[in-house]
Amino acid sequence: MADRPPRRATAGPRSLVRPVDLATWPRRAHFEHYSDRVPCTYSVTLQLDVTEFRRALSDARRKTYPAQIWAIATVVNRHDEFRMAVDDLGRPAVWETVHPAFTVFNPERETFAAVWTPYDPDFSPFHERVVDLLREHRSATSMFPQGDLPEDVFDISSLPWMHFTGFNLDIVEGHRHYLPIVTLGRFDERDGRTHMPIAVQIHHAVADGFHVARLARELQDLLSRPDWLC
Repeated sequence: MADRPPRRATAGPRSLVRPVDLATWPRRAHFEHYSDRVPCTYSVTLQLDVTEFRRALSDARRKTYPAQIWAIATVVNRHDEFRMAVDDLGRPAVWETVHPAFTVFNPERETFAAVWTPYDPDFSPFHERVVDLLREHRSATSMFPQGDLPEDVFDISSLPWMHFTGFNLDIVEGHRHYLPIVTLGRFDERDGRTHMPIAVQIHHAVADGFHVARLARELQDLLSRPDWLC
């Protein structure tokens, strides 16, 4: 699973930040409460049905992990609550676009590297870039072979060796981190259907259970109707 360096570089396609109008923001009280008075993050683990997704992957000859990354990034970028940031004074803002950072496992060293790529709503070129990155960095000996990650990226990790029913990251000063952290597990066959665990960790200041449930519902819809893989 990926862990971030203390400070991020600003290199890369840094997207614009839109300040939040606190006078009209419905979430202002919640943001202030869970950022200042009761700093709080939480994690939710869900089981998604990936039967149609897995079948379509085989038919389209696409790679599983790049497709998972694109689907997650697509849903994340639909909603302000998963693109939140704060400025140097702690005031809330929203990234125009956030980009996925993801892990690459080196089996010989039994370590991983964390890399990233710009999000592209067009699946095909995104898929090819991720495939190339995974190939390029699968033997990486440094944790961040591209250098420090940009500020406007969110984290995705894959644990393809393990099907889990619960997952949580205990991050020191995690209350300063507002972008989602997503962890994927191994597929599991049950009653003729294929399921995949996915854990979403998020700051309570920016998202409630309602928002994570919507993310899960929209991600499930993408995976159940995978015509975008073609």
